[in-house]
This record gives sequence, structure tokens and C-alpha cells, in this order.
Amino acid sequence: MEQNNTSLQVKKARWVGALFLSAFLLYGIGRNLFESELFNQKCIGAALIITNSIVVIFIGFFLRKTIIQYNLWAGNAYLFSRVIEAIGLVIIVLNLASSISFSLDFGYFVAMLSLGIGSIPMCYIFFKHNVLPKWLAIWGLIGYTFLALGFLMELFGKEWSMYLLILGGLWELTFSIWLIIKAGTIKTN
Repeated sequence: MEQNNTSLQVKKARWVGALFLSAFLLYGIGRNLFESELFNQKCIGAALIITNSIVVIFIGFFLRKTIIQYNLWAGNAYLFSRVIEAIGLVIIVLNLASSISFSLDFGYFVAMLSLGIGSIPMCYIFFKHNVLPKWLAIWGLIGYTFLALGFLMELFGKEWSMYLLILGGLWELTFSIWLIIKAGTIKTN
């Protein structure tokens, strides 16, 4: 029975890794298409952005299940931050309605700030309880702190986010690949 449970955990970890990677692609391609002048491309971009927001919520839901094994508050905060991120990213789709106009960047800034703030406790829990290798958990703590700081500064008109999001963005790519490749080594209770 434990073998089946471990196999299921490995599959879930790999799915979470794949979801992280797909979120990068869905939002990146979707945002690029959404900013097109062609209505058809805008609609495809909107569909990709909406799909990305759904994926982001699933990431929050699945990782919450792991985080709450160690800290309920951190798990709930992580899921909440992912929901705020999803809303912030999808809000630009409302620009398809001609009577509504949202800044293309404001929702993104709020989404990334929420992601950064909500992910710091997750990385701390992963560090404290050896869920991830120490180097990966520390990298996540530092990366998400800089990411949150960068997007907080954006909200105050300081254009630093592109410099400060690099560590967090690279961490997410590394973490997702690590989940896919090393999923069987994740510590669970």
C-alpha cells in the first residue's frame, strides 16, 4: 500500500512541475498574443491567460496539500496568494470589452507581488522541514523576497522588477524541473 502512495506522490509532484512550466508558457505566449492588434490573436491570448490563471490556482491547491502537513497558516497563505495572482493576471482580459480599460501592467504587478509574498513562507517551511534540498529552499526564499520587493517598487513607480524577478523566475524553472526529475526524493510525512 505504501508503494502505491509513494507512486501517487511522485506523479503528483511531476504534475506540479509540469504545471509550473506550463504557466510560464501559457502566460508568456498569451500575454504576447493579447497585446496584438488583431482581434483573433487577442482572443487566443485571452484564452491562454485564462487557462494560465486556472493552472496557477491548481498549483496553489496542490502545493497547499504538502505545505499544510507542516504549517496550516503557510499552506493557506500560499493558496490565497495564488488565487490573488490568478485574479491579477486574468483581469487584463476584461479589456476585450470596449467599455472597460485596465492597465496591462497593474494586475501583473499585483499578481507577482502576491506570488512573492505568499511563496516566502512556503520556501521557509520547505527549508525548515527538509522538504527540498537546502540550497533550493534558500534560493526560493531569496528569489521570492527579491521578486516581491521588485514588484512592490513597481507599484510605487520604480522600474526595478525586471532586475529583481530573475532569481525568483529562475527558481521556479529549476523547482519545476527538479519536481519532474527528482520527484521521488520529496520528503513527506
